[in-house]
Amino acid sequence: METITTNPSYKLELSSSPHIHSRWSTKHAMWFVVSALLPSVISAVIFFGIYQLIVIGVSVLFSIITEAAIKKIRKKEITVTDGSAVITGLLLGLVLPPNFSLSATALGAIFSIAVGKEIFGGLGYNIFNPALVGRAFLQAAYPVSMTTWKNPNYAVDTVTSATPLSAFKFDKIFTQTENLFLGNVSGSIGETSAIAILIGGIFLVAIGIVNYRIPLSIILGVVIFGGIFWIIDPYKYPSPLFQLLAGGFLFGTFFMATDWVTSPITSKGMWIYGFCISLIIIMIRLFGGLPEGVMYAILIMNSVVPLINRYTRSRIFGERR
Repeated sequence: METITTNPSYKLELSSSPHIHSRWSTKHAMWFVVSALLPSVISAVIFFGIYQLIVIGVSVLFSIITEAAIKKIRKKEITVTDGSAVITGLLLGLVLPPNFSLSATALGAIFSIAVGKEIFGGLGYNIFNPALVGRAFLQAAYPVSMTTWKNPNYAVDTVTSATPLSAFKFDKIFTQTENLFLGNVSGSIGETSAIAILIGGIFLVAIGIVNYRIPLSIILGVVIFGGIFWIIDPYKYPSPLFQLLAGGFLFGTFFMATDWVTSPITSKGMWIYGFCISLIIIMIRLFGGLPEGVMYAILIMNSVVPLINRYTRSRIFGERR
């Protein structure tokens, strides 16, 4: 009989969530997400100018500084090299309006890390997507600046204008699909170019960083729920294609809703989570006072992810109710 001996060189390592089965480590996954965001950064510079790099850079810098400072104060290991703070800064910077105030950007980044992430204990413990927490804070603190838009460099009119969603909601003006696809429209720094977002998003799905169920369920949900209203009255409600390409839908779908920590871990839960996000988005866009609802939809569903995980987990073998 073979004797099993204890080898002192073998160690069991206890780590925090997210406990996702993937060939990539958390650190590798984070930097892959950073790479996937680069097309959106490039499109931001093309359509809104080089100044947007400064806005994004300030957001990333203060995210890193804030995380390092809090880790230092708490006497914890400084883990900024894992890329999570960089991602938070990038995401926040890309969902801000063009030419946004640098001081407000820095404040939003500090809030994202301190309140959206570290107050819960750091990576793996936060309930809400940190970048969206920062954006929600800035939306409340700077409502005028957060809704002041700049036309892209290639637009005929160079003055500030409404986003495609605002133009539709308040003036019933539909934006050309070509402009929505390329990004030649008013909107947040990194949310206007559908093609840039799709390049990064599909890349993450292809290599297994993003589970396809979440973006697919959100997209299907918007097509179904938005399509129902469009069929009822195509003159009053926008087409599903417009719903998919306009605003921050694609950016939120691929980069915000799919956050490992704040999204469900069960397959069934991912479908429920995605369809609920899409329903909330459609309800806010069509019947709410705001033209866009992606941020609020994701934050609302972040809050119920623990319940989704609890009620959609597989039954343990031999378990009785």
